[in-house]
Order: sequence, then structure tokens, then C-alpha cells
Amino acid sequence: MKNDPKLPDGVADAAPDGVPGGIPDGVPDHDENDPAEHAVIVRLAGNWHRRAAVKREEPELDELFDVDKLDYPERILPFREHPTYLALDPEERSRLLSWAWVAYNRTTVLLEGQVVNPAFQLALDGWFPSLGGEKLQRSVAQAMVDEQYHTLMHMNASAVTRRRRSEAFPDAALPLPRVAREHARLRDSWPEQWQRSLTTLGFATVAEISINAYLNLIAEDTEIQPVNSATVRIHNRDEYCHASISTVLAERVYADLDEKGRRFFLDSLVAGLDGFVANDFATWHRIMDRTGLPGGHEMLHDIENATGKRPLIHDYSGLRGLVERLGVEDDLEFDWSRTITDSEPAPLT
Repeated sequence: MKNDPKLPDGVADAAPDGVPGGIPDGVPDHDENDPAEHAVIVRLAGNWHRRAAVKREEPELDELFDVDKLDYPERILPFREHPTYLALDPEERSRLLSWAWVAYNRTTVLLEGQVVNPAFQLALDGWFPSLGGEKLQRSVAQAMVDEQYHTLMHMNASAVTRRRRSEAFPDAALPLPRVAREHARLRDSWPEQWQRSLTTLGFATVAEISINAYLNLIAEDTEIQPVNSATVRIHNRDEYCHASISTVLAERVYADLDEKGRRFFLDSLVAGLDGFVANDFATWHRIMDRTGLPGGHEMLHDIENATGKRPLIHDYSGLRGLVERLGVEDDLEFDWSRTITDSEPAPLT
């Protein structure tokens, strides 16, 4: 087995050139000519090296905030065509979508911190001996730094929403996201460390290989807040690279497992898929509690009961490609017909 697997050009070998405008090396790739992207990175860099910056004014992001634009794409909402939602006045819709954006950011932060980076750390700690090779190790470590940047970017994005909308939108009011709940529940159910490690790797593999299709729906939306779409756009560029890293990692680990371990890892992938498949209605119900939207809970129940009419799931074509390369597509108990293409709306997970 080779020590240096094929990785995307530039991974872990990026030149140490500085970023224009006094921004430190290593921040996510961005377009200096895009005001929104530049503002996101300027704020990110400021937070990264000045911990007290949270107490300072943040005009770079605030000045780009358009109070007349929505914070989250309506086309992603699972209830976008429901009469109750369509009957809302503009202010009610705007507030609901602000909650959706804050919930999305929180899910991203917790997914990176509780699933993805722990899987990468397990690899670096030697729980997957097949990792091997300095280049792959450095690539994984570099991806972990990227994820920390993503966390800070999404926290900044929620912060500017709170300031400009003059509402708290507290993260603590929301339940743990569905995928994080499912990961923790399954991981903690296993007695052996190797089982817990492969569970985390399975969920992280699904997240890293499948997330681009979802991010595209926000990153390419020109109707929502420019700061919000820019935040996701910058995040998305890194994730294309991370998908390649995660694919290599999964292939290397799978090749080194015995039959029992392979079966367990495949089952973990399916569990991860199931964890990402449906809308997080627990979060939506909590949002309805906070907004007091008349008929909101009933609307959600209608959508939950009608899921047979419309698939409320992500595009998993990237993960299916991995499964096919492993030659195990017939060994996974997952109905691929339930998946959708990246041109269709995805849910808030």
C-alpha cells in the first residue's frame, strides 16, 4: 500500500505566500475583489489573532448587511409551499429565515467540532494505522485547521445577523442537531474503542463527501444576504478539497480492515446516511416555539406526514461514487433512489 496516496493538487503543499491586505497566511481561499468574501475573511483574520476583537465594532460585515434581504434561501425550506408559510407577512417570513440561518450555522459548528474534527484527530492519533504517509497526515492536519476557520466564520455570520436584526436568536434555545444526536447516540452505544472510532469515521465521511451539494444551494444564491452566501461559498471551496481527503482516508482504512471491521464501517456509513437524510424537525419545532408562529407546529406535522410525496434529503452522488470504488454498492442496505440531485432543494439538517 502506498504511503503517499493521490491527493488534490496543493493539499498540504501550499506555498507560504502571504495574503494581500495584511491577512495572515493559511486563511481559506477567497476572492479579494468580492466585497462580501473579503469582509468575511478580514473579520475572520481579526478574530483569529486578536481574541478581544469580539468587543470591537465590526463594520466590515455590518456595512454589507441588507436588512431587506432574507437570511436563508426559501427554496431550501421543507414547508416552502405550505399554505401556512405562504400566508405569512414579510416580517414573519424574515424572522423565520433568520432563525433558519442561525440554526444552520450552529449545525455546521457542532458537526465540525463533534464529528468531523474528532474523526481527523482519531486518524492522527493512530487509531487508523493505515493512515501512513507524511503527505496524507499533513493533509488531515491542515483540514482540521480549515474546520476551525469554518467554525469561526459561521459564528461571525450568526453574530452579524443578531446585531442587524436586533434579536438574540440564541443557540442555546435550539436542540442538538439531528445528525449530532444520532452520531453521539450510536457512538456511545458501542463498548469497544474500534467500534466508536469507525462510527465517527463513518459519519464524518458522509459529511465531508456529501456536504458540497447542500452548500452549493446557499453559496450560489444571489437573493439572500451577501455575507451569508459569501461565508458558505468560502467554506464550500475547502470542502471540495476535504472530500478528496476523506475519500482517500476512507479507502485506506477500509482496505486495512478485516471482514468484521469492513462490515462495521459500511454499517456506519449507512447510519451516517440515515442521520443526514431527513429534515431536523426537532429543530424546526423548537423554532416554532420561539417564534410563536400560528399554525407552525401543525404545518410541520403536515410536512412530516407527507414525506412520501417529496424526498427531503441530500445529494449523495459523491458518497455513492466512493461506495462504487470500494465495490460494495450491493452490500449497503440503503435505498439510493431516495437521494436527490444537487439541483433540487435540500433540507435544513
